[in-house]
Order: sequence, then structure tokens, then C-alpha cells
Amino acid sequence: MTDFDLELKQITKIYPGGTLAVEAFDLQVEKGEFLSFVGPSGCGKTTTLRMIAGLEDITSGELYIRGVNNTHIKAEQRPTATIFQNYAIYPHMTVRQNIEFGLKIRKLSGSEIRQKTSNIIDLLDLGSVADARETSLSGGQRQRVALARGLVTEPEILLLDEPLGALDANLRRAIQDELKLLQKQLNITFVFVTHAQSEALGMGDRIVVMNSGRVEQIGASEDIYFNPQTPFVARFIGKNLLFEGAITSASGKIGAIKTPNGQFKGRLIGNAANNASGLMVVPSEYISFGKTSKKDVNTVKGNVELANFISNTVIIYLRLANGERTKIETHVAKLDGQDLNTGSELNCYWDFNKSSIMLSESNG
Repeated sequence: MTDFDLELKQITKIYPGGTLAVEAFDLQVEKGEFLSFVGPSGCGKTTTLRMIAGLEDITSGELYIRGVNNTHIKAEQRPTATIFQNYAIYPHMTVRQNIEFGLKIRKLSGSEIRQKTSNIIDLLDLGSVADARETSLSGGQRQRVALARGLVTEPEILLLDEPLGALDANLRRAIQDELKLLQKQLNITFVFVTHAQSEALGMGDRIVVMNSGRVEQIGASEDIYFNPQTPFVARFIGKNLLFEGAITSASGKIGAIKTPNGQFKGRLIGNAANNASGLMVVPSEYISFGKTSKKDVNTVKGNVELANFISNTVIIYLRLANGERTKIETHVAKLDGQDLNTGSELNCYWDFNKSSIMLSESNG
């Protein structure tokens, strides 16, 4: 049949009135994969998650879980569990009772319920609060209870909709690590929705970037971050230096683009064509500073407006020759010996093959 835990075939969601929420989405997810969805509010990521869960009807297309067509299967009959941002812990029940609830709904025997509940309480280190109620739990404990309640039913796929959004920054970072380790330990497929790109990139085996109901790019974190395939991804993910202009060469692997800040070369992406409006994308991590004798590099100069030091990172605001302001975020060691006082000239350079040229939005 199929080896995929989850497969979407041309999944589309159109709300009454004609609003398109998700358009013709194709996706295959391997067993034990951690898949992260990321994008701005209203991009369709949560709607997609809800269609997988059975909480939203599918307008057209088909959805398969481990080879079985679940397109029209009710939510409670799907082999999935969903964890939401508010956790929805029942306040009148203890932690143990909250975890047991889903097993009782499935009419398991008392001995099975006790065994499975005890196992998941031990796994998530909830023994000390097993008899406590929600009001006495910390944010991290609430999150673990929600996870326990989802995992105790042994779903084939765990769906997580912004599950860390209510946590403070330090706890959020700690829970991210715990969640990733737990997922690998259990080898359960996780589908994780977040608006935070660092969270998506840090946790997902693969990342789905969505925009206006459409998939912009699917790939591993490093690929999404350093090799954006569309202007939206280039602007939304990472810390890219961007130059717009006209593509002057689009043959072979390396092309050229003429911009108000000079002519640059870079790897050609997609259907880049001569004389079309283009976008040059340069990840900040690939930019070096100062004089260079290297060949096959692009260079641009600007005057420092502000250099903001944050730990070992420096955020530089440069005023370029054409009057545009741009921002570069880099490691402090790369700026050793450079004058970063306001008004100082700073030379920036990067290898041709570390930047890319693609069609701009105006060609879409």
C-alpha cells in the first residue's frame, strides 16, 4: 500500500463565501518524522492541522493515515491526538484523572488504564503532581500533562497546535528540547504548528513554509534557511541581505543581476530569466567584512548607522550608496579590526555560490 504515516493529496479547504484557506496541498510524511509547519497568521497552517485531525472538513482532495483513507472519518475515530495552546486540562480532575480520561472513553479495562497511565506519568516525570489539580501546576507541568494525555492513547500521529505559545522564553526553550527528545524516544510522527521560525527550524526534521494558503517550500532546516526557493521564504526565514534588480544573465548555474547597489552574481533558482525582475538573496552568515583579494566574490559598501552588540552577535545597520538601509546580523569575531563607529565605511563581500538569484514577486 504505502510506507507513509501521513499523506495529503491535493488537499483544499474553501470556507463558505469562497475564502480559500488551503490550496492543493500535497505532502508525504514518513513514520517517526517530526514535521514543523511555519508561516504568518492566516497562512493556512492551523487549518491544515485541523483537517488532519478531522476538526475541519476537507473541501477536495484526500487524506491518508498509514495507507487508510481518512478523508471523511470523524475526528474521534482517527488514530491521531491533538494538543492545543491552551492545553484544555480539566480543572475539576487531578493530573492522573486527566490522563486517564481518554482511555476511559475508549472503554479500556481498569488494569490497562492504570498501567498505561502509570507508564506515561513515569515517562514525563509527573509522579510528584499526579494527584494535583491544574491550579497548582506550573506552566511546564501543564504542558507535560497535555502531552501525557495525548500520548497515553498511543496515537499514530500527534498533532501540536502552538503548544508552547503560553510559556515564557526560558521554559519554552527547555520544553522544546524535551519534546524533541521524547519524540525520538517514542518514534511517533509529530506534526507541529508554530508561528516562530526558530522553533520550527530547531525542532523539525522537515519544515513546511506556508503563505496565503499555499506551500512555499518544504525541506530540511538547513536547506530552508540557507537555500530559500521563493522571495517569500527569503524574506520570512533567516537573516538575508536582499537586493532587487533586473536579471542580466540567466544561463548555466551562475547568473547575474543588476541592482541600484551594483551588479552581482549568484546561483540561479527556479525559472530566472534574462530581463526579468529578480531578487538577490545573501544569508548574513556568509558575509565577510573588510578588504579582500579573493576572486569570485560580490562586494557592496555602506556607511554604518548603528552597530548593536547582543552577546556574541552584532546587528549592523548600513546606509548603502543608493540611500537604502539594510541590516546584517553576524558573529562579533567576523568584525575583528573593523571600524563600526557611526558614519564609518564598511566593505561587505561574499562568494558567488553563497548567494542566489530568483524571480521577484512582481513576476508572479
